[in-house]
Amino acid sequence: MKDTPGWASPGPAPSDGQEPGTSGPAEQPDQPTPAQPADQPGPQPQDPGSKWSKEQPPPAQWSAPGDSPGQAPPPPPPGPGWGSRPPGGYGSGHGNWQGPGGHGGWGGQWGGPPPAAKPGVIPLRPLGVGEILDGAVSTMRTYWRTVLGISLTVAVVTEIVVILLQGLVLNNRTSTEALNDPSATLGELTRALGDALLSSGVVFLISLIGTVAATALLTTVTSRAVLGKPVTTAEAWGDARPRVVKLFGLIFLLLLIAVGVAFVGAVPGILVALAGGGAAGAGLIVLGSLCTGVVALWLMIRFSLASAALMLEKQGIMKAMSRSAKLVRGSWWRVFGIQLLATIIANIVAAIVVIPFGFLAAALSGDGVSGFLEGTGDFGWTFLIISGIGSVIGSMITFPITAGVTVLLYIDQRIRREALDLELARAAGVQSYGSGSAGSTPGS
Repeated sequence: MKDTPGWASPGPAPSDGQEPGTSGPAEQPDQPTPAQPADQPGPQPQDPGSKWSKEQPPPAQWSAPGDSPGQAPPPPPPGPGWGSRPPGGYGSGHGNWQGPGGHGGWGGQWGGPPPAAKPGVIPLRPLGVGEILDGAVSTMRTYWRTVLGISLTVAVVTEIVVILLQGLVLNNRTSTEALNDPSATLGELTRALGDALLSSGVVFLISLIGTVAATALLTTVTSRAVLGKPVTTAEAWGDARPRVVKLFGLIFLLLLIAVGVAFVGAVPGILVALAGGGAAGAGLIVLGSLCTGVVALWLMIRFSLASAALMLEKQGIMKAMSRSAKLVRGSWWRVFGIQLLATIIANIVAAIVVIPFGFLAAALSGDGVSGFLEGTGDFGWTFLIISGIGSVIGSMITFPITAGVTVLLYIDQRIRREALDLELARAAGVQSYGSGSAGSTPGS
């Protein structure tokens, strides 16, 4: 084995033709080595220290094989960061490598990876729970004119329809007074419960339509906010309008699935109740509904990202549901927890606004606050209008948060599974994102 100047491997083997104690640079490979007589004993083994070359380079000037002894050390890398390479590339044989920040040697301080590129409201990397919530709030704060304009328009139209239906139709044709009457018969209780469910169902359906419309428009706004690009209400509507009908179809199909699953669980109890087992039938209905309710909840979370996939990927209804199931697979609990947290936060903030308006409406109506708390008050036009104002303000808060969290969850799952951050960076105009070239460190 031939040793290069300035470096020698410890302990060359006797078969190399070297004697212990001779240094690599002093040996001339072309000169013959005198053979040792056979009757003389071989060289005695020495301690490990004697097997090192005596001509070692001075400290802090180690050079790799292939460098001449008098060669000056190469200049340090051009700058800190992940994207920089030393001249000649890694593994070129140059020593004195300096870490990020200009500290020499491997023992220097390491600055860690640079921050990810953030052209908009979120950094282009996998997101945490706080970053998703902050991104939804930042979208509402940064693009407040567009976001609040969309939310206010949808909330006002929705609440006007709800007030008109309650004031002109539902209040005159439904009655829930029997629910507070201890002497009411089973028929009266059943009729009152049916009226309450009908009234709540109509209001929920109208509110759902408004939520779907707001989600369709705010999805476009949030997706542009991720790229740091502003969008007007007209642009958001123009982008969302071709997909609104399919979005309504998607929401209707999801509701149909949830109701159908819950009804299947209640069927055995209904059959038992019709056969004469009233108490047993009611118990089976409750038990079956709870069991199938868990299945319905699992399905709703599994398909919770379908609306974002439908709007942003221009997919059909079934394809959007398939995309959502693929993105949520393996992350069901995480998606459920984030959406539940966002819903709780949005409803708490909305309740802070809605509840005072409800008490104010009850105080100005006929039966006062006591009738409102007991559920026996007359929900006239005064009550409906004042409480409706509070509902509009609350919807202006809940719409952007829930829609924003859903879109950002969709983007986060695609970043984790499909490296969507690279496409987002190119769409946002981030130069050389992820290329690793000098001076192109994302987020720098």
